[in-house]
Amino acid sequence: QLEFVESGGGLVQPGGSLTLSCAPIGFTLDDYAIAWFRQAPGKEYEGVSCISRSPGSSYYDDSVKGRFTISGDNAKNTVYLQMNSLKPEDTAVYTCAAVWHCTVVEGVLRTTPGIDFTNWGRGTHVTVSS
Repeated sequence: QLEFVESGGGLVQPGGSLTLSCAPIGFTLDDYAIAWFRQAPGKEYEGVSCISRSPGSSYYDDSVKGRFTISGDNAKNTVYLQMNSLKPEDTAVYTCAAVWHCTVVEGVLRTTPGIDFTNWGRGTHVTVSS
């Protein structure tokens, strides 16, 4: 089971911004693609964004496209998820995971493996509320 150090969650007002960080432990961004998943209260997990292994193509679910930006810093071995124009419906536990492959099919982020909790972090809470 791979491990990560996740940070950056918190409480933010609607329209505000947060940046989440995901730092793999024991492996690098050259080894795996890194995806962010989220689970809103009472809902199932969904894919949010993903960055492939270097050179790092980025993929977004339609629900966050244009508002979220994923990036990787190989020197710091860290993936960032910049979240702008946050909405109350973005409230969720956000978790990063190591995956082999990312793509978007009809606006929905798909990863290989899918949502199977293999090589997932522990998650960080994001609350968007006034």
